[in-house]
Amino acid sequence: MMNRRQLLQSGLVAAAGGLIGRSAAIGAESETRAVKPIEQRLCLFTDHLDDFGYSYQDTASMLRQLGIAGPDLTVRPGGLVKPEAVAQELPRAAAAFKDEGLSIPMISTGITERAQLAAEPTLRAMSQLGIRYYKLGYYKYNDVTRWKSELESTRRRLAELVQLGKPLEVTAGVHNHAGETVGGAVWDLARLVEPLDEQHAGAYFDPAHATIEGANHAWKLNFQLIAPRLKMLAVKDFVWEKTGGQWRTRWCPLGEGMVRWPEFFAMLSRVPFSGPVSLHIEYEVPGKTRVSRFENSLAAAERDLKFLRRTLSESYTSKSE
Repeated sequence: MMNRRQLLQSGLVAAAGGLIGRSAAIGAESETRAVKPIEQRLCLFTDHLDDFGYSYQDTASMLRQLGIAGPDLTVRPGGLVKPEAVAQELPRAAAAFKDEGLSIPMISTGITERAQLAAEPTLRAMSQLGIRYYKLGYYKYNDVTRWKSELESTRRRLAELVQLGKPLEVTAGVHNHAGETVGGAVWDLARLVEPLDEQHAGAYFDPAHATIEGANHAWKLNFQLIAPRLKMLAVKDFVWEKTGGQWRTRWCPLGEGMVRWPEFFAMLSRVPFSGPVSLHIEYEVPGKTRVSRFENSLAAAERDLKFLRRTLSESYTSKSE
């Protein structure tokens, strides 16, 4: 299974025009170094692999065949790395990825406040490994009529986390998840992080969720609003469909949905951005066994990465002309 995919890897990398490089170092480059091209900062969100018993080495083998920088690694309840054992397990995961010539550009956590038992061990472990970026857990609005006070209380919790992370040189990202989540409107995300240290807190921007909340034009204005605090980027796609008499979102392969990727990446190419780009496979991937799930997940990632690389190349080439 693995050897057959190695042949496909070489073809994918060649087709991408040699855009993708791999680093053997764990973590992101220091800000004092030159920023890597965006094509060399692609990573794969491992959430869709969490429930199939894959080892760190299994996951690293898949990602090596994709020719990307490494994982957006789940370090949260139910994730590949269990937060209660993060001090021991994150170094083991890092070693497995390093053995395949990969880094860990970012991790996704469930952390929302400093008081959580996993907060300090997670931030300390990632700092020791040189992993700079982490996605926060989610803050919810309990009563939208009290949005201002709830936003302020959320900021206090986040500010304590930022203070914890500053000496460790790690950066927190708030995901603009659609719905009742703080940050989903994006203007509230900007208001949330604006007073905080800009080196250590910012936006984990998701164009799909921004499109869900403002499909026609608002997503563009929202991106411009948050762009100065952009730290990480999530990439996935969706469509609206009517099910059971109600309109709902359904995730789909990249480029088959409503997100206007060429337009978005053209905008992205004009703003400073040095963080990781995380590809999400949120749509259903067939396969009930570990082997079939591996094969189908790899094929899905290859397909989406082909679209992503091509669109990125076209957007950033147009900028330089």
